[in-house]
Amino acid sequence: MGMMQEFKAFAIKGNVVDLAVAVIIGGAFGKIVDSAVKDIIMPIVGKIFGGLDFANYYLPLNNQDPSLTLVEAQKLGAVFAYGNFITILINFLILAFIIFQMVRLLGKLKRSEPPAEAPATPEDIVLLREIRDSLKTK
Repeated sequence: MGMMQEFKAFAIKGNVVDLAVAVIIGGAFGKIVDSAVKDIIMPIVGKIFGGLDFANYYLPLNNQDPSLTLVEAQKLGAVFAYGNFITILINFLILAFIIFQMVRLLGKLKRSEPPAEAPATPEDIVLLREIRDSLKTK
């Protein structure tokens, strides 16, 4: 079999298609979580800690003016951008928790599925069992 046929057989398998769909949906879902963290959660956290934009919290490492935004301070030299790191960490934790819940739900659904019916016994086996049982009774 040529390489193209092998690749076609590989690409058409259900698992590969399922994985591709999962990656696309995961990317879109990641953007939703990113927006929720950036636009809803972090402004509340920033307000609690006394600032309006938590992502702009940093420690200047190159004698920058602390009143500058993170982007402006980074242009002037190195900074320790802990606010941005915390924002990304919260984003990851929310996404990981949601994925955990989805896996947990799928596990429960798999356990609650009824077992598959046993395949029908071939007719010759049924006849042989009947003959065996009739011989036992004699």
